[in-house]
Amino acid sequence: MTVKQLSMPELVDACLELGVPGVGLWREPVRAYGLDATAKLVRDAGLAVTTLCRGGFLTAIDPAERAAALADNRAAVDEAATLGTDTLVLVSGGLPAGSKDLHGARERIADALGELGPYAAERGVRLAIEPLHPMFASDRCVVSTLAQALDLAERFPAQQVGVTVDTYHIWWDDTAPAQIARAGAAGRIHTFQLADWITPLPEGVLNGRGQIGDGSVDMREWRSHVEAAGYSGPIEVELFNEELWARDGRAVLAETAARFAEHAGQYS
Repeated sequence: MTVKQLSMPELVDACLELGVPGVGLWREPVRAYGLDATAKLVRDAGLAVTTLCRGGFLTAIDPAERAAALADNRAAVDEAATLGTDTLVLVSGGLPAGSKDLHGARERIADALGELGPYAAERGVRLAIEPLHPMFASDRCVVSTLAQALDLAERFPAQQVGVTVDTYHIWWDDTAPAQIARAGAAGRIHTFQLADWITPLPEGVLNGRGQIGDGSVDMREWRSHVEAAGYSGPIEVELFNEELWARDGRAVLAETAARFAEHAGQYS
């Protein structure tokens, strides 16, 4: 999504040119290019698919809506398995229309994980709950902190459910380092993502993620936290930013790789 202006073949070529070893994919462009075609393209290039994004949106009350959400998440698990990644990122969902019951929404997420966790594990896929910044709690994700994400994940085996650590969403939380240690001790850090926090936020706030180094987040500090917790997996950069999307995608990817090395350390 950082360079969504690139076609799938252009993305693969740019990654190979820059020595980027893996790519986190989103379902919509994968489906647009074709699931099997994408899997072959990436596999033939020798790139790892680090994660698939996204499943989730599991807070519906209406039975038909809930059944549809579960079916969509099972499809997402199958897509992840086809692409060769072991991690499906979950954005849990916001409050249903007319509801103010955060606790009830989180319990419905837990109920859904009870069904989806075993299904995913049978296919070699882990579910990674991503807490989102509290500004998204009403409409996008009622899970706002790593503590809340881990409270849900720990009801299930670690090989079924863990968490996503995303600097954009947790950098403000002074309890997050301790929660990263908690997650690492249980083997529940399933992916680590970088994005910077810049202000003012754009209208709608969704596409306000800053290029690494442009904002308030100390990337090396957060990398040190996850590595101290035992995480040694891929580190993704995930930027939703209209200005970046309006630029040449290869140039943005090259800039992002350079910023990663400058502000977070080398990748391999």
